[in-house]
Amino acid sequence: MPSTLEERVAYLEGKVEEHSKAWSDLKDMMNNHDTKMIAFEQRIDRRFEAIDRRFEAIDRRFETIERRIDYLEQKFSRYFLWIIGIQVSIFLAILATFLR
Repeated sequence: MPSTLEERVAYLEGKVEEHSKAWSDLKDMMNNHDTKMIAFEQRIDRRFEAIDRRFEAIDRRFETIERRIDYLEQKFSRYFLWIIGIQVSIFLAILATFLR
């Protein structure tokens, strides 16, 4: 440990200078970290946008499939009604034949 006042002041100046440099380095590291975080957030945003586009494409595909299913349901429903109508009319014709 320094013994004279000048040595003590010089020692303290050296320590303050070291601390000042450390704070400066820390600020630089934080700025660098901020820059990296911004770049990382931008990459994440781009990936989420790509995922959103994929989901939109999948949604469009499902909408197309749903429209096809609705069309087929309507078509089969109409055919089913025809078949039931034919069966009922055949049943009534057979019943009428037996009742004569």
